[in-house]
Amino acid sequence: MPYIENRIVHDADAHTMELPNWYEEFGTKRVQDAFKERFKGTKGLAHTYFDNIEEVHKQGSYQDLNEKDLMVRKNYDALGSFNKTDRSEALDLLGVKTQLIFPTSPNVWLESLEHSDEVELLYEVASATNRTQIDFCSEDKRLLPVAYVPLANLEKANETAKEALQMGAKALLIPWACPKRHATSHVKLDKVWAQAQEAGAPILFHVGTADFVMPKAHSLNGMPKVKDFHGGEENFRSISYMAISSGPMQALSLLILDGVLDRFPSLMFGVIELGAVWVPGFMRQLDSAFEAFARHEERLQQLSLKPSEYMSRQVRVTPYPTEPTDWVIEQAGTDIFMFSSDYPHLEGGRNPMGRFEKATSHLNKTEQDKFYRKNFEELMGSAFK
Repeated sequence: MPYIENRIVHDADAHTMELPNWYEEFGTKRVQDAFKERFKGTKGLAHTYFDNIEEVHKQGSYQDLNEKDLMVRKNYDALGSFNKTDRSEALDLLGVKTQLIFPTSPNVWLESLEHSDEVELLYEVASATNRTQIDFCSEDKRLLPVAYVPLANLEKANETAKEALQMGAKALLIPWACPKRHATSHVKLDKVWAQAQEAGAPILFHVGTADFVMPKAHSLNGMPKVKDFHGGEENFRSISYMAISSGPMQALSLLILDGVLDRFPSLMFGVIELGAVWVPGFMRQLDSAFEAFARHEERLQQLSLKPSEYMSRQVRVTPYPTEPTDWVIEQAGTDIFMFSSDYPHLEGGRNPMGRFEKATSHLNKTEQDKFYRKNFEELMGSAFK
């Protein structure tokens, strides 16, 4: 019996869990070697953890519990976390109609490279990651591959977007943090937005290393280090959780106020695993900025809508299951928010559907349908078909 029954649900956030040999088929030797290095030492999982994990997933004792433990097993232990055939079984048991597939470890790696001076390696890793993700999704139409487009180089960004869309990417992931040497809204990136709009593919932001938005000294408080969800120190914790919304707010402010959403009215944007409780206040703040500065800024005078109206028209956001989703919808409307499971990550919890069903129980059927289905379908546009 599927985990989700009796309604059509799209999953706007799910992941692969990459083994050390993840780039064996599509990565250059430099990418393969560099990725394996990331698993060594105290910052990564020990190689011994992966020595027989593929065999464990094939054992009868593991497979006998596929349904019972679907939402209990997490990360590399989860069904279909790294095997694309098993992932199809996981979708059957999960009960979702489609699932957006993001990478996990490459997200953090690419985000780090984006703000380094290793631009060539950045685009090499992006190309290898995109090819690998698209291949993972190639045998099941329910799996919708997300391709990463680095914005560090204005010309290479356009080339990467073109390559990814031609290979079959259904959505383009860009860094939420502003590039090192230019704005996210730089006019030369219009080539990227134009390609995505023509293809009907959304532009997405996704959480990576949350501590990137924090001052480097934020954890030097004289107290013991705080462990994360996974028992380590690499994921986000309560303090960095409080700061993660600053990234998408910065990016969306640039894209809306500099007119990108106005110039590309059919281009959709998704804000994934970056929370949603910030959205109502952000929409109010956008309109306040417009009211305060429109008389003096020509860029604002050229906008055809109020800034908050671009949010309702072109931006879709996934709440965390632990957030007050009912309040967020009440404040910002039913057109923006979407269901996500974060499968197979630990942060998604064991019962995201139960939490969201409780939070949306006051909505009528049409409004619930928007949250579980329609808003995602609007996000994905023609790329979904």
